[in-house]
Amino acid sequence: MAITIGTEAEEGAMMSEINTTPLVDVMLVLLIIFLITVPVVIQVVPVQLPKVANIPTTTKPENVPLSVDTNCDIYWGLARLDSPEQLRERGAAYLLAEVEKQKARGAKIELPEAHIRADANTEYRCVGGAIFALQRAGYQKIGFISEPPIGAVTR
Repeated sequence: MAITIGTEAEEGAMMSEINTTPLVDVMLVLLIIFLITVPVVIQVVPVQLPKVANIPTTTKPENVPLSVDTNCDIYWGLARLDSPEQLRERGAAYLLAEVEKQKARGAKIELPEAHIRADANTEYRCVGGAIFALQRAGYQKIGFISEPPIGAVTR
């Protein structure tokens, strides 16, 4: 960005240097535009994501084993249920029977858990429908059974 003052004979001569000033100006403008637009484009709600940990499941006999396949069919153990409404009715009846059984024994009342095993290709709405039906039936603990990653060691 130096100014060269030369003789009149040199004024008509061809300039052999590239003027980079416009190029630098354009690059600075583009840099400022990118710095301003990147935070606007990347819109993420700041959340603390859970860490992956494999915890062995302690299965009690009173826990409810549910399975959901890719066709949205819900199974209670090996018995296929026709609808989420049937799951709600059966779940509520089972929950009531377990509470009555524990009252009769005089034991501390512990509500059974529901353990859901869903196929990896199952749509979320299928699993969500089963969860909603179980919540309406009165279940407070609903867990998901998954396969641990290959080579994972649980302690």
